[in-house]
Amino acid sequence: MSQLVLNTHNQIDIASDADTILRHNGRSFHWARQFLGDETGKKAARLYAFCRLMDDLADGDIENGAARLKIIRDRLAGDTHVSDPALDSFLPFMIEHKLPKRALRHLIDGLLQDQKLVAVSDETELIRYAYHVAGTVGLLMTPLLGCHDRQAHAHALDLGIAMQLTNIARDVLEDAKMGRRYLPASWVGGMSATEICTAAENPQSQDAIIISDAIDRVLELADRYYESGLLGLGALPVRARLAIAIAGSVYRQIGVQLQNNGTNWHDGRTVTSKATKLRISLKNLPLILRRRLPDWHETALHIPLLPDMRP
Repeated sequence: MSQLVLNTHNQIDIASDADTILRHNGRSFHWARQFLGDETGKKAARLYAFCRLMDDLADGDIENGAARLKIIRDRLAGDTHVSDPALDSFLPFMIEHKLPKRALRHLIDGLLQDQKLVAVSDETELIRYAYHVAGTVGLLMTPLLGCHDRQAHAHALDLGIAMQLTNIARDVLEDAKMGRRYLPASWVGGMSATEICTAAENPQSQDAIIISDAIDRVLELADRYYESGLLGLGALPVRARLAIAIAGSVYRQIGVQLQNNGTNWHDGRTVTSKATKLRISLKNLPLILRRRLPDWHETALHIPLLPDMRP
């Protein structure tokens, strides 16, 4: 279970320890959070802590987690006959900052999907999954950063997708050990999670090479979404612009390092050092000069999401 605090009623108190949760579970985000300023940083950490709690419920780290998650999802969909203390605690914050309920419902849908056998079939399914578990977080974060331009939502969504694709590329072996395969079947010849674990034991095998090629494709796809996501920086206030530029670029660096090391997915998780984070942060200072949104968005990026975008 994450570093979550229990109050006297044995319920998780998100608000009291949001920064601790962020520091322990989202190091790249915690690094970027320092550039947001105190007030905005606390809001971002509060959202991260709630999303982390939803993830822990989905993973079974909390008793009756999946059942509670379904109740929260039903409440957000309008069922006033059900409730959950975690949502009851978060709702005032959500209402105050006008966080989109649909995005949170879609996030929960993605987390619930992880409770089933995960074997992604194709690129469209991969992108939709990345939207559900991370693009939605981009949409939820936007109003907390002081951005109220709806044109920016498409870019915020894209940055979330890009970061999740990086996660998937980084965690192929870790996910396979949990029986999950996010690499599209069409890219890996239908290889199972078990077969991925076997391939890791022989990095020179044909299966291991196929997996490396698929990871490269995931990272190339991620780059398209990073490019679009970072174009949205102009809609943000200066401090938020810098923090999100750093968060996106530090995360993107994970993929760069993975590819620079020969896509060595079988050696375990790729991480970025503090020195690298600092170097990437300084490199991205010029992005704070981006003062406006572009008047276009690459619509092809959202074609896989059309079923989710309907009212």
